Amino acid sequence: MEKDTCTFSYCAKPEIVEHDTDLLILGGGMSACGTAYEATKWAAAKGLKVTMVDKAATDRSGAVAMGLSAINTYIGENKVEDYVRYVRADLMGITRDDLVFDLGRHVDDSVHLFEEWGLPIWKKGDDGFSLDGFQAKEEGKKALKDGGTPVRSGKWQIMINGESYKAIVAEAAKKALEVNRQATGVAQNHFERVFIVRLFKDANDPNRIAAAVGFSVRENKMYIFKAKAIALGAGGAVNCFRPRSTKEGQGRAWYPVWNSGSGYALGMQAGAELTLMENRFVPARFKDGYGPVGAWFLFFKAKATNSLGEDYCMNEEYLADARAKYGKYVDKMGTAIRNHLMMLDMKAGKGPILMNTHHAMDAINKSFTEKLGEKEGKKKVKHLEAEAWEDFLDMCIGQAGLWASKNIEPDKTPSEIMPTEPYLLGSHAGCAGFWCSGPGDIPGTPADWSWGYNRMSTVPGLFMMGDIVGASGHKFSSGSHAEGRIVAKAAIAFILDNPSYSPKPRRSADEMAAELYLPFEVYEKHKVYSTDPKINPNYIKPDLLQTRLQKISDEYFGGISTWYMTSKTMLEEGLRQLAMLKEDCSKMAAADYHELMRCWENYHRILSVEAHARHILYREETRYPGYYYRGDHNFIDDEKWKVFTCSKYNMETGEFTMSKRDHKNLYSD
Repeated sequence: MEKDTCTFSYCAKPEIVEHDTDLLILGGGMSACGTAYEATKWAAAKGLKVTMVDKAATDRSGAVAMGLSAINTYIGENKVEDYVRYVRADLMGITRDDLVFDLGRHVDDSVHLFEEWGLPIWKKGDDGFSLDGFQAKEEGKKALKDGGTPVRSGKWQIMINGESYKAIVAEAAKKALEVNRQATGVAQNHFERVFIVRLFKDANDPNRIAAAVGFSVRENKMYIFKAKAIALGAGGAVNCFRPRSTKEGQGRAWYPVWNSGSGYALGMQAGAELTLMENRFVPARFKDGYGPVGAWFLFFKAKATNSLGEDYCMNEEYLADARAKYGKYVDKMGTAIRNHLMMLDMKAGKGPILMNTHHAMDAINKSFTEKLGEKEGKKKVKHLEAEAWEDFLDMCIGQAGLWASKNIEPDKTPSEIMPTEPYLLGSHAGCAGFWCSGPGDIPGTPADWSWGYNRMSTVPGLFMMGDIVGASGHKFSSGSHAEGRIVAKAAIAFILDNPSYSPKPRRSADEMAAELYLPFEVYEKHKVYSTDPKINPNYIKPDLLQTRLQKISDEYFGGISTWYMTSKTMLEEGLRQLAMLKEDCSKMAAADYHELMRCWENYHRILSVEAHARHILYREETRYPGYYYRGDHNFIDDEKWKVFTCSKYNMETGEFTMSKRDHKNLYSD
């Protein structure tokens, strides 16, 4: 469209900005910051250019945006092999042990950097009691790398004062990028508020990645980033399924609402192979507010019970039934199994499920008073109560507001917990993502686990990290940062090993622009047809299309309305409806840049959830009870299905090719 064809600037022909770089980082979360920090060190000596493109503002971008009260992966005094066993057990026996081990042996170095950059980390005091990060610094406690003893809230977790966690990590990444910018003489190498929509292969090499294309959500600019290698860290997917929160709470979710499956969709469109996309995460969280439960469970030792005060994880009838269906995995009592047992109580009418925060605080009060005396004990308890509240101010401030609105004081009253709607991710207690090459130096690794550069996908030059690396969950924030650093070194090596490559995307700039800005054209062409711009027979607005997507996913792919239950017939009907929804994507209409972003977010979500549904359909068992159930195959079948399910998406035909890869334990159970 030419500039004079439209009244509004939104419909004017966009300025096309082409940017050439060596390494392109897509995303602004923990993994992307790790890549930016590490890559610039290795790029400096060779004069390579490093560029980061973030959909948001990097200081508060990604899953750690609001902050955290704990770092969930720190090996410390533990063995990396035990970390591998823990991850595999929690993910029902199927993981890539090589990727998990590789992560485990590097993660502590990132945590040490966080502390060096200013993150306050709790330490053990001389009296054996906890010192928060600020107290520890005042008392001169050693840093972790110098032998300081962290405060554990579980075997793998350490406590932090983490409201500014992401801002601290982002600052280091931005400084590194600025050093690279000055060294290479480029005008800009850190782009914020730019949403990447598509990846393109090379015109001369049909297998190799060449470019990423997106648009500014603030200005009328389209960006074409050409790169010799791309590090993709654009995150997992939320709001694919109908959320439990409605109306004024519609935007609430456990996982950040801006994570729209772009990490999955971009890789899928490029033809990268997926693995274990049937996996999803259904966290049990404080009801309605989605507040975190980890610190209450692990640090404050709170117990969750049904409304009768019974521990649903100790119900012998439930356990016997679960063992008959799901075998040895039940006794591991991983996250999925705990969910399963909780839901049995809820279905039996024994809800609501309660987190007994008041009993936990009573027990702490009694213990401290007995050990320290009345005065000093109460002082310690008061400090811990403040930390309990800070847990929510660091991670989910909305929970504190919800408690206040319901007259709940957690030191006096229990709170409900509830399983949420499903999320697609691979760095928390989930493992949905891409099949990636491993490090190659771990004994016993099968040949098809390590065919190239570390964390490179099946598309040459396209590296994966964070939430979108498959079969290797429980990275969390520190692990994602460490994985980004792993990718940085591997991607730089790939670039140096292919010095003659000059990327040339297959599509012209005008072709790219026509595709990206189509929703503007649809809106301008038909907007006067109806008096209400939201209701028009010629187009659909992105919020309405997202509602349709959530309804399909929820009712057919195992959402909250069916208690996470699905089957072959339900999946097939849902996929039929999803196919029609994909057709209607061409009718999405955008009146401004924000709606244009929402249109493309919807498309990314649709691709992500379609891959998810097709993998559930392909795997004829219930591998993850408590996350989803196949009603027609409600059991675990290790003989046939202890395998990696894999798929490839054909962008031209819209078809998926499904396959299996053999599983192998590199470390004994």
